[in-house]
Amino acid sequence: MITNYHRPQTLEETIELLKQPNTLPLGGGTALNTPAYKDRDISVVDLQALDLNHTHKKGNVLEIGATVTLQQLLEDAHAPQALTQAIRQESTLNIRNAATVAGALVACDGRSAFATMMLALDAKLTVISDQTAVFNLAEYWALRPQGLITQIEIPLNVKSAYEQVARTPADLPIVAAGLVQWSSGRTRLALGGYGKTPMLAMDGTEADGLESAAKNAFHEAADAWASAEYRSDVAATLAGRCLNSL
Repeated sequence: MITNYHRPQTLEETIELLKQPNTLPLGGGTALNTPAYKDRDISVVDLQALDLNHTHKKGNVLEIGATVTLQQLLEDAHAPQALTQAIRQESTLNIRNAATVAGALVACDGRSAFATMMLALDAKLTVISDQTAVFNLAEYWALRPQGLITQIEIPLNVKSAYEQVARTPADLPIVAAGLVQWSSGRTRLALGGYGKTPMLAMDGTEADGLESAAKNAFHEAADAWASAEYRSDVAATLAGRCLNSL
């Protein structure tokens, strides 16, 4: 439960507060309003006053403030269509109006459509503590560095596609595929629907071997929702569909 509430007015004050034990940033609050925090005493640092809720197109990059909501990003004129499709699959309108981009990436699991597509886009996260550092999404999930995410960047000069299979059209994916291709030929395939976070199945200079990479990435991806064999076959199929749609 929340035992202390802070609403700092500056980024510097926020960083100092977040250094305290059991203290977490508060954006939309959707991640904190879960059973995981029910029996845990935490202090929260409200980010509302920090002006981090804007997007900005800078050249071929979309800069996304950490507290931009999923719905804001969905409605942004510059957001790639495949990303907006994934956001629609992520949650209901009421949740999207509250959940923040940074919060969704920090709290996600492998069944997150949004995080799958952001991994495919090779999103870059700016994290500020005593120093400022930039991490790609896979690095951030692996390291979980201390500090505050202030901005996320995604490329706009790319072609992208998203496909998923779920029990119902509105359900979380059992298998999801996000594919992004640059004009240079660089191709990134991210897969979701399983595990603690989405996984990167391919990041190469071309698309050759895409379906094999998808199949191999899920060769041990068995859980209560699907067998590894099923996921491997479906991942390869979805990857092929994404490639054909580019």
